[in-house]
Amino acid sequence: MKFKDFTFLFFCSLFTFCVSAQEMRLSDAKATVETKNLYKNLQVLLKKGVMFGHHETLSYGVEWKKADGKRSDVFDVVNDYPAVFGWDLGKIERNRLLNVDGVPFIEMREQIKAVYDMGGINTFSWHMDNPVTLGHHADNTKAVYAILPGGIKNALFNKWLDNAATYLKSLKGSDGKQIPILFRPYHEHNGGWFWWGKDSTSTKEYVDLYRYTVDYLKNKKGVHNLIYVFNTNSFNSASEFTQRYPGDDVIDIVSFDSYQFANPINDANILASKAKYIELMKYDLTVMDSVAKAHNKIAAIAETGFEAIPDAKWWTATLWDTMKDYQISYVMVWRNAGWMEKEKKFHYYAPYPGQISAKDFQDFYQLPNTLFQKDISKYNVYQ
Repeated sequence: MKFKDFTFLFFCSLFTFCVSAQEMRLSDAKATVETKNLYKNLQVLLKKGVMFGHHETLSYGVEWKKADGKRSDVFDVVNDYPAVFGWDLGKIERNRLLNVDGVPFIEMREQIKAVYDMGGINTFSWHMDNPVTLGHHADNTKAVYAILPGGIKNALFNKWLDNAATYLKSLKGSDGKQIPILFRPYHEHNGGWFWWGKDSTSTKEYVDLYRYTVDYLKNKKGVHNLIYVFNTNSFNSASEFTQRYPGDDVIDIVSFDSYQFANPINDANILASKAKYIELMKYDLTVMDSVAKAHNKIAAIAETGFEAIPDAKWWTATLWDTMKDYQISYVMVWRNAGWMEKEKKFHYYAPYPGQISAKDFQDFYQLPNTLFQKDISKYNVYQ
């Protein structure tokens, strides 16, 4: 660890003494009762263990595509659902019928309702199209300058936020109440692959974009069922993690994304990539833990995984060993898209029956400090 990072963490530790007695409070003072209760119960669950999450787990799987709202590759392996269910708002900005991954928004609404009804937790990322070029979210043409107040695309961007607000407010449970959402916009911003990322946006532009979005949704559109999640990709220094932090008054959870990579897949590459992944993850977790405590926020691993999970013991010997000594709210692995024709490979991050790591995932499930749906349902997280 670099000397400047030791200095950073030292001052974070000092500041932590000043805030440790303070209650964690949601950034939105007008949040719905259920949203405030969820945030309170996330803090309770921190003491119980780490919640497991899976992106779009109800929408499709490695060997199936037709969703019935009940099937999940995770469920097929452990007879239980994730505690955290990931979704994506991408394309809602343009009022499309399908999201960026081809999931119908109407179907997604019903699945989110089912998750809420059974006591699960929903989280959204937003792979938003580029508002200047109208291209894909990975079109990193500079755009933020044009969508903030005074910019030539500000009116268009406001309309996009209107569309998102309408959808977010439409999410209601069987009890008729709005469903709380862990909302993670403009994620992995320290990478250069999105139009809101470091190669296309200055620090000030990113902070202004995030704060403008929160203010517009809360104060202009009256969206009060969101818990805001700050997110980076894996980082090289403590200062990189906090450089674009928008402020305590608009953030509730701090998080990062980090994946294990090995190409080509062979035993030597798996071992080498495992060592690198563990080293990077522990560094990132140490930094995030200090930042979360200093800012009095909850910490999470918003995305991680090893594509196609070629390591039979990855869940217990890599992922769990990496994070077991840290207090984090949840860890979410990415989606099970299955066969990708264009890339000519399988793309999935949770096991399915018969997959090489399925038995180890069952062992991971049985650990006393990993939390799945059945574990958290007894806590009535919205009450």
